[in-house]
Amino acid sequence: MASDSIVLTDSQQLELSRIAQSRSLPTGYVFRGRMILMLAEGASFSTIKERLGTTAPTIIRWKQRFLAAGMDGLDTKHPGQSASVLTPKLRTRILAATRKQPKDGSTHWSCRKLAATVGVSKDAVHRVWKEAGLKPHRLERYMASDDPDFESKAADVIGLYLNPPQHAAVFCVDEKTAIQALDRLDPVLPLSPGRAERHGFEYYRHGTLSLYAALDTATGRVHGKTASRHTSRDFIAFLKEVVALCPCDQRIHIILDNLSAHKTVLVKEFPEQNPRVRFHFIPTYSSWLNQVELWFAKIEREVIARGVFTFVSDLARKLRRYINAYSANARPILWKYSDPSRHVRR
Repeated sequence: MASDSIVLTDSQQLELSRIAQSRSLPTGYVFRGRMILMLAEGASFSTIKERLGTTAPTIIRWKQRFLAAGMDGLDTKHPGQSASVLTPKLRTRILAATRKQPKDGSTHWSCRKLAATVGVSKDAVHRVWKEAGLKPHRLERYMASDDPDFESKAADVIGLYLNPPQHAAVFCVDEKTAIQALDRLDPVLPLSPGRAERHGFEYYRHGTLSLYAALDTATGRVHGKTASRHTSRDFIAFLKEVVALCPCDQRIHIILDNLSAHKTVLVKEFPEQNPRVRFHFIPTYSSWLNQVELWFAKIEREVIARGVFTFVSDLARKLRRYINAYSANARPILWKYSDPSRHVRR
């Protein structure tokens, strides 16, 4: 008899038979029990490979383990990685490494990448990031105003929101340009249980139009007008419509951004020809100060982004329908201003 042949004792035979027939033990353990039984019965490697769907190196490895340790050799041994103790020094190392650029050319760290660099587990990195409020995978963008008169212009506009002049109207005016009338080439698959609405990838572009909007800060109502272009003449025509909405003796304050169409000679002459109208220009790169931008974001989400428009006129009709429905139930925007210098940490 060969020295490396497997000879089972009665107890081993019974135990392996029980393992091989088990329906509750782990699949890998049952597989190894059947393999040892077949080796003890003298089955060839080719027969075992065919019946159990395994390979010769696997058979050799478990055969040697059984010969060396008996039944205990069938157990898997995965010592795993030792737990990382998050000492203050280790936390400092992880946080310092997070603030540095990865050397592999990537733009930011992942848990696994930083863990391999520092020599700790990914869970330790994740724990430190969570405690420190770090999210390297996220990116936020900002726009800094270069207007030298930022503070005075911003205070002027915010003052109109928080403490508007008595018996005066305040309008936030702007235009949303190049709105595309997109028609889907494939039919839209509607919402159904467990499935979101689906649009085809391809579309047909019928054309574009611009939307002028004036938001009344006191009521939240919006007066809108669509136009094929956005020239200063079109803008003046829209301003005349806004002025016509107010009583003849009411003063009107109009908040504008610094678009080139708002700085032409025609626009500059408009307040001179209409003494009760006053323009208030927001600082450069500060569109967030114009409340109508909040409404533009709303109409983009609710009408334009997922809309299907067969013609430019269809787009204009749906925009006007939304404006009328919105203004019928409009509410003023609650503008709040907080002074960070007043927040005291204790």
